[in-house]
This record gives sequence, structure tokens and C-alpha cells, in this order.
Amino acid sequence: MSIVEYDGSALVEKNCFSIAGDCRLGVQLQTLATDFQRIYKIHDRFFIGLSRLATDAQTLYQRLALRHTLYQIREERDMKTETFSSLVMFGPDFCQPVIAGLGDDDKPFI
Repeated sequence: MSIVEYDGSALVEKNCFSIAGDCRLGVQLQTLATDFQRIYKIHDRFFIGLSRLATDAQTLYQRLALRHTLYQIREERDMKTETFSSLVMFGPDFCQPVIAGLGDDDKPFI
């Protein structure tokens, strides 16, 4: 079992979703904070959970939030969950994103 499996999870049911994560920030057995934010609201219909390296998670969230804001200004509407998931690039960031939201027909998307 990998340590990555303990960072959070997502659950999908009919017309709803759930996303959960821990609030601990630490190194091995040393805890630095217990109120660290790992789940971010992009807009009312979807959220993103970022685990692993804290600095990369915060930077990735800021980049994705900026891209979503630019999309809102250009298109004059919110981005769909499926479209937003294509923005997440697995490059040099040491984090694992979980995107959970509802589509136009209230169908859950993870």
C-alpha cells in the first residue's frame, strides 16, 4: 500500500460527489500544522483536491485559478469540469490532483 492512498479520496453517487482530504502538514512523524487547506473551490459546481508537496500544490492551484478566471472573462461563463480537467498538466509539480464536480446534466465527474 502506498502512502499516496492516505492523502484523500473522492466518492461518486447518483447526482452528487464527495471529496475529502486530511488537513495535516508535516514531514514524516513531525506535524507542522493541522489546518492546512488541500481542497479548493473553483466554482459552485466543482472542486480540486491537491495532495503531496504543499508548495507545489499551492502554486498549481494559483495557476489553475488564474486560468479559470481568464476563461470566465473571455467566455463569460464558468468552465465545465471536463474542460478544467484538461488544464491539469502533470509536469514538474509533485502533487496529485483530484478533480470532482457536476456536469451540465448533474452527472458527477471525477
